[in-house]
Amino acid sequence: MSQKFRGVIPALITPFTADNQVDVEGFKRNIEFAIKNGVSAIVPCGTTGEAATLSALEHKKVTDAAVEVSSVPVIAGTGSNNTAEAIEYSKHAADAGAAGVLLITPYYNKPTQNGLIAHYEKIADSVDIPMILYNVPGRTSVDMSASTIAELAKHPNIVGIKEATGDMGKATEILSKTADEDFVLLSGDDIATLPLMSLGAVGVISVISNIVPNKMVQMVSAFENGNLAEAMKIHYELAPLMKVLFVETNPGPIKAAAGLAGHAAGPLRLPLVSLQPSSLEALVVELKKCGVLK
Repeated sequence: MSQKFRGVIPALITPFTADNQVDVEGFKRNIEFAIKNGVSAIVPCGTTGEAATLSALEHKKVTDAAVEVSSVPVIAGTGSNNTAEAIEYSKHAADAGAAGVLLITPYYNKPTQNGLIAHYEKIADSVDIPMILYNVPGRTSVDMSASTIAELAKHPNIVGIKEATGDMGKATEILSKTADEDFVLLSGDDIATLPLMSLGAVGVISVISNIVPNKMVQMVSAFENGNLAEAMKIHYELAPLMKVLFVETNPGPIKAAAGLAGHAAGPLRLPLVSLQPSSLEALVVELKKCGVLK
């Protein structure tokens, strides 16, 4: 089951219109662009999709639009710091036809490791859909331990993790502890993709793939085909852009980049604001170097 979740999987931005409504048609065009460039699956309603400021109705609308237009698996972001709400979103995603769901660790509440196990097992017992855990302590202030992840990997509905700590030692421990389970590790950080794949990760849930999906697909494919030199060449070519896409809080830079590249993007929702001029200038420099802009 977990093997369908591999390769390059863009964490899609949610484009908004000038009056702050979800740009559904623009969103569909962005999905078609990503699929045409070889991505393996897509993630709507993640961190990069500004899920935190989508209303419940918008959240479901974006998921529905993704499933409607996508010819690759849809992994819907359905996480919440409210377990009941995460179950509601996950049930909706399953009913809509999503292939899986991505569930961030509960933020703000700061649950214990036992609380994390109870949260995820409750969702996995309530909704029959493959689940990918999402560990990003820089966003949530909660770090899911490798032992907790290994315990959760025993559940038949929990099939993988998006690991966004960038900690190679921890990734090694997770992969070791889950080796006997039907469970995959995906990078949650573009720049860590190649190092993590060398340890056994099977792909990336990617920010940069909103604008250069083809390059990320080429890098991952090169590695999988045993051409490490080519994979490293692309990694180093993209690394400065990967870095500048986090010069301010994600998804500010990637949304600006997407708009500059002609994709549907629109404004950020408060409390996020447009990039500072110096950040935008640095972003444009790297977009030109990678051929996104002339």
